[in-house]
This record gives sequence, C-alpha cells and structure tokens, in this order.
Amino acid sequence: MRIILTGRAVLALAGCDEAAAPSAPDAGHADRVFEGGAIYTGGAENRQVEMVAVAGGRIVCAGAAQTCEAHAGPATERIDLAGAAMFPGFTDAHVHILGVGLRELNLNLEDVSSIAELQARVAEAAEGAVDVVAGRGWIETHWPEGRFPTAADLDAVVPDRPVVLVRADGHALVANTAALNEAGVTADTPDPEGGEILRDETGAATGMIIDTAMAPFAIFLREPEGEARVRAYEAGARVLAASGWTGAHSMSMRYDDVDILVRLAEEGRLPLRVHVFANPEHYDELAARAPRVDADGRVTANGIKFYMDGALGSRGAALLAPYDDSPGSTGLFIARDEASLAMMRRALRDGVQISAHAIGDAGNRRLLDWMETAFDAVPDDERASPEPRWRVEHAQVLHPNDIPRFGALGVVASMQPSHAIGDLHFAPARIGIQRLEGAYAWRSLVESGAVVAGGSDAPVERGEARIEFYAAAVRRDLDGFAGEGWNLHQALDRETALKLFTLWPAWTVHMDGELGEIAVGQRADFSVFDTDLMTAPDLDLRHARPVMTIVDGQVAWRADAG
Repeated sequence: MRIILTGRAVLALAGCDEAAAPSAPDAGHADRVFEGGAIYTGGAENRQVEMVAVAGGRIVCAGAAQTCEAHAGPATERIDLAGAAMFPGFTDAHVHILGVGLRELNLNLEDVSSIAELQARVAEAAEGAVDVVAGRGWIETHWPEGRFPTAADLDAVVPDRPVVLVRADGHALVANTAALNEAGVTADTPDPEGGEILRDETGAATGMIIDTAMAPFAIFLREPEGEARVRAYEAGARVLAASGWTGAHSMSMRYDDVDILVRLAEEGRLPLRVHVFANPEHYDELAARAPRVDADGRVTANGIKFYMDGALGSRGAALLAPYDDSPGSTGLFIARDEASLAMMRRALRDGVQISAHAIGDAGNRRLLDWMETAFDAVPDDERASPEPRWRVEHAQVLHPNDIPRFGALGVVASMQPSHAIGDLHFAPARIGIQRLEGAYAWRSLVESGAVVAGGSDAPVERGEARIEFYAAAVRRDLDGFAGEGWNLHQALDRETALKLFTLWPAWTVHMDGELGEIAVGQRADFSVFDTDLMTAPDLDLRHARPVMTIVDGQVAWRADAG
C-alpha cells in the first residue's frame, strides 16, 4: 500500500526526496564496499541494490555491482554481508542514553515478573548495598498480584535502610518506609501540583509516588558525576549500537552532557550519531549555540524537551474524561500555560526545536493548542527556521479530532511502537475500548498527513530496533498475541515502518539529504540484520538480530567482534 501524505507534510517530504542525492564527493577509490546481501535504499522508492561503495564517510555509489566496482581499488576493503540485509541506519528517535547506561550499571528490574520476585531481587541487592537500594525498570501490569507494590512489600525484606525503585516509565516510584521517612513524606504531606502520593483507606502513604511528588526522593537517586557519568553514557551508547541503532535522539539531557558525548566521539568511544534534546532549564545555554554541531556531525544539539503530563500506566496521563478504572481521576498536567507559551514563542525566533511529552488525549490537545497559538503569534519572517519541525513525544492517546492537526500544523508525532504492544495489555482497563480508537494510531496519523518518527523510549522499553520495527509492522506482543481493542488496522506496511526509523527521524532534526537513505552523497550510516525485514513473515521479525552497524562508513559494532 502506498501512503499518500497531504498538507504541509507533503511539501516537507517532497523536499526531503529531492535533497536525497546531492553530488557525490570526489573521493578517488572507495574506502570500502558492501555486498553479498539484500541492500535496501530506503526513502520514497526503497530500491534493492547489489553494492554500496563508501569514501570519506559518504556514499559514492549505490547500485549494480558492475557500476560500483568502478569505485573499488586495490586498497578498498570489501565487507561481505554473507546473506544479511542492509538498510539505511536505524535511528532511535526517542531514547535516554544515560538511563540506558545506568540500567546496565545499576539494579535492573525490567524482567521482574511479580512482587515476590521484586522482593527477592531487592533482598539480594541489599546484601551489597551500604546505604540505599535503588533500581529501575519494574512494571506491574503482568504481575499475578494485579496491583502496585507498596512500602509494606519492601519493608518485609529491607526494613533498615531506604529502598527506592523507579517504575519503567520513569513517572512513578515505590519507596519503603525508611525512604518515606527520610524524604519527609507522611500522611499530612499534600500532593504537589502535577503529582500524587497514593494513599490507603486511612490516608497513609502506600509508598507509591507519582510524577512531581517524586522530587523529595531525588536524594536517593543521584546520577553519577565525573568519570562515572562518562562511563554510563558510553555503556548506554554501546547497548544501543548492539541493538541495531546507528543514531539516537537523546531526550531530557543536561546541556553540559553534550560535552561528554563530544569527548566520547572524539576519542572513538561513541558508536552512534546523537542529536540532543535538553531539559528546559538549559534553554539559554542551548539557544546561545543553536544549532550546535560537533565532532563532524556525530553530535548535534538544537532541541528542548518538556513534559505536558504523566504516564498512562501510573494514571498520570491527562485525559479529557476520567480513567475507566479510576473514575475520580483525569490524570495530571505538569506544564504551565504562560511559561510554556513564552518559551515556544521565543524558540521560534531563536531556532530552537521544541519537543514535549504528551500521552493523554487532554495533554495532546492542549499541547497542539499551544503550538498552534505560538505559530500564529510569530509570523514566518520572524522565525529563525521556516520549518520548525516541532515534535510531540509519544502522542499515545489522541482524540480522533486531533489526529489531522499534526499534519496540518507540520508537527511531528514522535512515537514508540513497543509502547503499544506492552500497554495494550492494560490500556483497555485504564481508558476503555472506545478511547483506544485514537491510541497508538500510527497509520491514522501517517494517512492524515503527519510525519511519524519511531523510537524506543529506552530504558522505559528494552530499546531494540527489531522489537520497534516488529511492533510497528505487526502490532502484536512478542508472543504473537493481540487482544480486544488492539486495532490491528493501525499496523504499518513494511515500507512505511522502515521510514519510521530512517527517513523520518532524519527529517525531524533537519538532517534530510544527509541521513535516512542509502543514496549518493549521504552519510554512510547503515544497519545490518540477519533477517530481511521487508520480506520475512510477520512473526519472524521477533527473532531478527542485528549483525552490524556502520556509522560514517566505518563499522561501529558487529556481532562477531567477540
């Protein structure tokens, strides 16, 4: 099926296609050629070619072997794909690199399957912990207990020191009594704006803390500094490269962490191309250098990311009507109107790219309203960029009336397909079958004219490219299951799913013509998988594995490297 884009997105993507093949650099003989497998060029046509030749980090030939052989010389390295399939480099359009690294280095709870197992893991970690047991990654939606963990659960195994465990989505945590006491959270502590302290029937805190109410617990969750922070970023980048990604849009970063990424790139320790979206408190620092480009384009920074609302799993997403399983709640708004609108108006003039987390239908509607207001307030001739390419991060639950607004406004829907195949196990209970018509609505957004950029949101999700592609194209969980309300018609055809992770992430950060296709003149970023993602049966996509990633024409990671 060919997806037809309408509205402003047509002009934008048409420009992307026209810019996809600038003049080839005069590089003499190629540094290396890639051959021996299915090679897909991506882009509008997604042709298959026999060989790709690379010189100076850019593509000098993509076509028939006989044609590209003319670029090979005696010193040209030949890389045999050995039957694997090569694609334009996959970019994770929404990930937290530091969080991925910390997940690897700290107590990782992503595979915990029950409260009993959570208790066992905490007890084991406490044997080596001195002051605090801290971890992240649990999610209760499949647990047999059918509920959130509590302080009492943690007290039963570690009563003598603080335990703080962050939920996978980062929008909630559970703390034991020692941590509650040290953080000063009691039955009399009021809920802060944009947050909630869950309470039992007596009014006492249960230990579950939501969104902005988590602030007092930062004393237990301090991120590493100095060389430990550098190591965490390096670890996160390695994990992502080994998961099939050549690029990452790293969200919610401190601006001084850009220097860490630049250092890693210059030292040959950053196997990814990274585009940074900083926290809003760093707006002035970012705007002063926007757009920032370092390490020959390996690290760029031009965006700010803020939060409209919370997460669906912890009932913090802002909804137009109450939660089906919590009729007294419509979720939480985090961002405030005037401050956010002022930043948006300024960003248009400064050339700063705005992205904002919005999950609930009320959060998404208000965010689109704000963006439209800012666009109307700042005429084109006052803008630093004629195409701001602002982004809504997640765009998870949308009122059907708001879906066409993305394309009409030229706003990107930055979505993470694996959220759907996980969340849809509990989303029907949270918001009901009827509201799921506008949830995780990738196809409806694309067909209405929106650009959709695909990512993983790791460490919230596992962060593997093959899972995100499978989720986008198949829309079933990893067991092949799809339940009531999963709306399988929202699954994407393979060609469009490929664009989610290649062409469109490049477009969103103004890298069209540089990245996103295997085309002459573009940067030589490629992802190679042991499975042909274009032709494999649906369920076989679950088992696809990356075998190699190439960045700037050089092998950044390979599975057989030991």
